[in-house]
Amino acid sequence: MSLLTQKILSSIVQILLFALIPFIWWCITARRKINFFQWIGIKRISSPKENKTVFWIVGITIIFLAISVFMLYTVRNIETATSEFLGLGMKALPAILVYAVLNTSLPEELLFRGFLLKRLSHKFGFLTGNAVQSFLFGLLHGAMFFMLTDVLRAILIIGFTGGIAWCMGYVNEKKANGSILPSWCIHAIANIFSGICSAFMLF
Repeated sequence: MSLLTQKILSSIVQILLFALIPFIWWCITARRKINFFQWIGIKRISSPKENKTVFWIVGITIIFLAISVFMLYTVRNIETATSEFLGLGMKALPAILVYAVLNTSLPEELLFRGFLLKRLSHKFGFLTGNAVQSFLFGLLHGAMFFMLTDVLRAILIIGFTGGIAWCMGYVNEKKANGSILPSWCIHAIANIFSGICSAFMLF
């Protein structure tokens, strides 16, 4: 099976798995009030300040990529999610795009910013909801590194990914009227970047 086919199939499974709990929750609590895509945040950025939202997206993406350079250098000798693209060059690009846009960023945005953030914010307020989702997001991305590297580097990864998750949650809810499209875009670009760095062995 080719890497691209593998990534397409894996993406379908990931999206279904990560959307399952939100979908069940929506069926029980909100099915009669709002359609699922609106409820989860897959909707147009309907903000009177859409241009400013674009600046926020661009700004966070630039910061994310700048810090990613340091983080990728930090974990350069450790196997990561993009290690399967290592040294493959141009032929890995289609698989990297599928991996970045559908295999990782979309499922994670559905679960963390589309479901957890919205439900926690509704119950406990935005500050608490955003703090919890960003901490869990950071923990998910950093926990595996406790077994692969030293504690300091693992904590750095948790802090970095958690901090970016907080920013993405802020942009979605406060600048984009609850749409998860900004965070999906930021997340996908960052993952494309890390995939390319691996494919062309830039670190």
